[in-house]
Amino acid sequence: MPETTRERLTSGGWKELEFGPFRDAVTIHWIRPFEGDQPGVALLKYEPGASVPRHRHEGLETILVLDGVQSDETGDYISGSYIVNAPGSEHSVWSDTGCVVLIQWDRPVKILEDEIA
Repeated sequence: MPETTRERLTSGGWKELEFGPFRDAVTIHWIRPFEGDQPGVALLKYEPGASVPRHRHEGLETILVLDGVQSDETGDYISGSYIVNAPGSEHSVWSDTGCVVLIQWDRPVKILEDEIA
């Protein structure tokens, strides 16, 4: 990522970007959409109380929390936290307070909600 982009993202410049629909109460700003076998990079903005259902990581996922607090079953991650989710790992994600994260997925995740019988 170019230095000017990194500085802009970590200094709150993301507040000026346009976000579109992603999931219920979660919006997205694509920095680099998935293309072929290339990873996807985006900003996700969670409204207070937003959540993403249980899902499996089909590839490596890395997250930098830029603002607020993101949570999963293993803990709460404050601004500045760096999270790595290994391929094959599963969890659900939520934010009680709202948050913005910079996320990179090697491959799209698989939502598991529909697999529960």
